[in-house]
Amino acid sequence: MAEAQDSRRRRAAFDRDWTKGSVVRNLLSLSWPAVVTQSLNMLGPTIDMIWVGKLGAAAIAGVGVSGMVVLLMNSARMGLATGTRAMIARFVGTDDAEGANHIAQQTIVISSAFSIVFAATGIFFAEPILVLFRLDADVIAEGAAYMRIMFIGSSAMSFRVMTEGIMQSSGDTVTPMRIAIGYRLLHAVLVPFLIFGWWIFPRLGVSGAALTNVISQGLGLAVGLWFLFTGRTRLRLTLRNFHFDPNIIWRMVKIGIPASVSGVERTFTNLALMWIIAPFGTLAIAGHTVHQRVETVLMMPCMAIGMASGVLAGQNLGAGQPERAERTGWIAVSFAEAIMVTGSLAILIWAESIIGIFSTDPGVVKIGSDFLRISTAGYLVFGFLLVLMQSLNGVGDTLPPMLITMIGMWVLQLPLAFFLSRFTDTGVYGVRWAIVVGIALRALAYGTYFRMGRWKRKEV
Repeated sequence: MAEAQDSRRRRAAFDRDWTKGSVVRNLLSLSWPAVVTQSLNMLGPTIDMIWVGKLGAAAIAGVGVSGMVVLLMNSARMGLATGTRAMIARFVGTDDAEGANHIAQQTIVISSAFSIVFAATGIFFAEPILVLFRLDADVIAEGAAYMRIMFIGSSAMSFRVMTEGIMQSSGDTVTPMRIAIGYRLLHAVLVPFLIFGWWIFPRLGVSGAALTNVISQGLGLAVGLWFLFTGRTRLRLTLRNFHFDPNIIWRMVKIGIPASVSGVERTFTNLALMWIIAPFGTLAIAGHTVHQRVETVLMMPCMAIGMASGVLAGQNLGAGQPERAERTGWIAVSFAEAIMVTGSLAILIWAESIIGIFSTDPGVVKIGSDFLRISTAGYLVFGFLLVLMQSLNGVGDTLPPMLITMIGMWVLQLPLAFFLSRFTDTGVYGVRWAIVVGIALRALAYGTYFRMGRWKRKEV
């Protein structure tokens, strides 16, 4: 009896119509589990580095460089997943579960293709990629071992991301959160055993860190598929009437490619900024690195709010409610701005203490806290950028974000960072001021385009 009542409550929660009721309540209900999920997803590299750091400099450098390459590939994959999310949200909004299921089926095809490309890259190109960075031989050996396993085992990550995207875009963010808690706990517990050979496990070094990722992602995939195929989430996935649909796949890819390009652009921009900062010395690099970690923590809740806004906007467009979709976006912006303004005030008051969490070196604390205080000028409008970018991606209008990212970062931000840091008295701080200018201009562009409303007529 109790089990039947629990099943009915669960079903009622999954049947909730996100296109009706309070927009504020809907946003909050979808956002907070997404914040937890995104935070746990981003913990992986940090957990690995904590333990790999005990293996020596070569292991740290090898995993660090390989991790950037893996991140670059993941950015492309996550961009393509945008097409899946946008189309499922639209079909759910029109109450077409069969159409949403068909989209999910075609996502399996795309994820399979990505897994093959990743695996081939790891098998044949791990060492050649690392050679391009002119690394020492021992660093290449460590990095190649890590990269090869991560890429060969990428099918687990690719399909886990697929299951997470299907659930979230259908309006269920709680189940992916629960799955993320489970597989990340396994990762955190298992990684030192495989790296150092504790108990009955072999000593695998950096390969152990990569293998732990594959095992934990595999667990997340297995549980995610079980939830999807048994109907324990909002959209029940079946393979009934499955057939290869090149038209649907092309529509998803057409939406996803601009989002992939945007992700790759942002990753390359970070690498280019590091290249500009590097001549200013180790303290500048360390301060920038610590600053980026703090900024990531501040961005996570805003990104999650933006994701929820994109899901709700997509479903509302599917339900023929474009004005409600726009209202959702602006309310999400107000939430994000409240977070960013509050965070900026905390940074202005406690910048040194915040940097001190990551480093006690006085030089790093000084330059890192200066970087943070400068950045608050951009954080005051960062909420517009983060939320509206995610909202546009969520409705499938991915080309404008790609163009705004390209022009804002590559045409304006990077040249300005180079000019200010090399030809003015601002020195390395010119890089931070250039980023502030880039954020402000991109936020203005997103706000203007979103207000124009052309995205409301976007078909997917």
